[in-house]
Amino acid sequence: MDKNTITGFLLIGAILFGFAWLNKPSETELAQQKHYQDSINALAPVAVNSVTNTTTTNGTPAIDTIQSDTLSVKQQAINEFGAFAASVNGQEKLYVLENNLIKATISSKGGQIISVELKNYKTSEDKEGNKHPLVLFDSKKDSSSLGFTVITNNNRIVNTADLYFEAVGVNAVNKVSSGEKSFTFRLKTNEQAYIDYIYTLKADDYMVGYSIKANQMEKVIPMSVNTLQMQWHSKIKQQERSKKFESRYAAVHYKFIGEDMDNLSESKDDSEELTTKVKWIAFKDQFFSSILIADEAFNSGKISSQINEDKSSNYLKTYKADMHVPFDLTGKNTTSFRFYFGPNKYKTLNDYDKGLDDDKELNLQKLVPLGWGIFGWINQFIVIPVFNFLSSYIGNFGIIILLLTIIIKMILFPLTYKSYLSTAKMRVLKPQIDEIHAKIPAAKATERQQATMALYKKVGVNPLGGCLPMLLQMPILFAMFSFFPASIELRQESFLWAADLSSYDAILTWNAQIPLLSEYFGNHLSLFCLLMTITNLAYTHINMQTTMDTSTQIPGMRVMMYIMPVMFLFIFNDYASGLSYYYFIATLITIIQTYAIRGFVDEEKILQKLHENAKNPKKQKKSGFLARLEEAQKKQLEMQKQAAKKRK
Repeated sequence: MDKNTITGFLLIGAILFGFAWLNKPSETELAQQKHYQDSINALAPVAVNSVTNTTTTNGTPAIDTIQSDTLSVKQQAINEFGAFAASVNGQEKLYVLENNLIKATISSKGGQIISVELKNYKTSEDKEGNKHPLVLFDSKKDSSSLGFTVITNNNRIVNTADLYFEAVGVNAVNKVSSGEKSFTFRLKTNEQAYIDYIYTLKADDYMVGYSIKANQMEKVIPMSVNTLQMQWHSKIKQQERSKKFESRYAAVHYKFIGEDMDNLSESKDDSEELTTKVKWIAFKDQFFSSILIADEAFNSGKISSQINEDKSSNYLKTYKADMHVPFDLTGKNTTSFRFYFGPNKYKTLNDYDKGLDDDKELNLQKLVPLGWGIFGWINQFIVIPVFNFLSSYIGNFGIIILLLTIIIKMILFPLTYKSYLSTAKMRVLKPQIDEIHAKIPAAKATERQQATMALYKKVGVNPLGGCLPMLLQMPILFAMFSFFPASIELRQESFLWAADLSSYDAILTWNAQIPLLSEYFGNHLSLFCLLMTITNLAYTHINMQTTMDTSTQIPGMRVMMYIMPVMFLFIFNDYASGLSYYYFIATLITIIQTYAIRGFVDEEKILQKLHENAKNPKKQKKSGFLARLEEAQKKQLEMQKQAAKKRK
């Protein structure tokens, strides 16, 4: 053996000795290991010592096979679950925590809430016409669960959802009529260590407090562990009449710390890796949500949403949230959450931010889809306050929508009046426009436009005067489109033939599946939607009659104007009948206003006024738009003349 080989062996030996010395267990770790081994010995004595006094015929002691099998099962549980083997077996017991608003059922298996009933709401009618208590989820039927993954000192992985908790000082049923009630469920180990789940519920509140507190868990869980991995899964039940329409508003929503809310797609399967801290996660339906709110934050994780493609099923989607949450083994710091089980009602959700600083606000009210930008502001600061004011005095929501529509149309009446006057001015100028068209051939379109603009300038008419007032009304039109389908106040409220203003009002249904038609139109015909379509066709006809020189419009535009209202029948047939009712009433009032204005507006006086403007240069107006348009036309005409000279 040469010198280099000897040197190599010596170095390897030194490295192995150093590694063993550096990684030798500390006194604390030795004590923990002894503690753990003592607990195993106490739970599962060695089988050879487990003998009975019975003997065989030859006098040899017989091992008690029953006790041996029992010890084998216990030893297997210890090997699989470590110190949590003490909570592997048990009998599931159910406990109810309720107030006047919700009824939460908690199971000793997993120590989790397995069912939540909202007492003030019912499901939509079933095939027999019956309504049932509205249950957000039921783990026994819906495969919903909430558990935490725990790693033991002997590198075993267990999930709390599979273990049995012990109720500490809890009665089977606790109803909160005033103050606050608290439930404690304890997950025991073979040591003195345990984990407590603490649930609290106040009277008249949709929030359920949920805290996780450890006690000496450093004995059974590695000290390096400072987080738990949470698995929250739930299948979302269909609660409304139209599964397809309800699914449009169902999605997983979440809010980052210090940032705005975001959500997964409502129309397709979707997932998202969350790498920054999250404040809350919401499993949202159209009108109801289960929201898990962290007092501090969720550290990171992944959320997903999967659409249920089975059309015969009464489930919409499956939501999953696998998140990491902070956890203190010593119990000095409690991991605290809040559950919100309740309606997506703007005022209810908004009230949870009262008295909080801006940076601490939850912004749960953003779960109510009121529209983005100006549309949301109109709903938030105008429509909702007026709607709530009317509903505080009037119980019939059909009447409330009628009054709300009248108020909106009264506010918009000046714009409607101005739009009509502008259209009337254009109409009385039609003979002079015809003269311009007779003098200037259609081939000289630019000269025609210049002459027309010169006429408008001379008499002081703005050709966009009729468009701008209509454009200013558009934000309210779109705001109401968002408001009615999101308004839980209309849910199961009847009016006339409509049994539910938040759903369609079918007067005709059929079972046959018609290609394309059944997919986009459905298997029913909604009466309010049909009335809305008829009034829109009537209003389109009135507008076409009052429009100046329809013969010069783009070919086919006249037909398109009539096609659009018919398209509304297909778009809104499955929507909330309250929305179709609003559009029907609003269009009907607009038609009445149009005839009323036409009755007291004298077009001869308008023409006379325009002639006076033409004689008085000070009365001649030219908007910035007209000035720019006139300048552009002059440049275009000059370019055409230069091009003609070059060709010659």
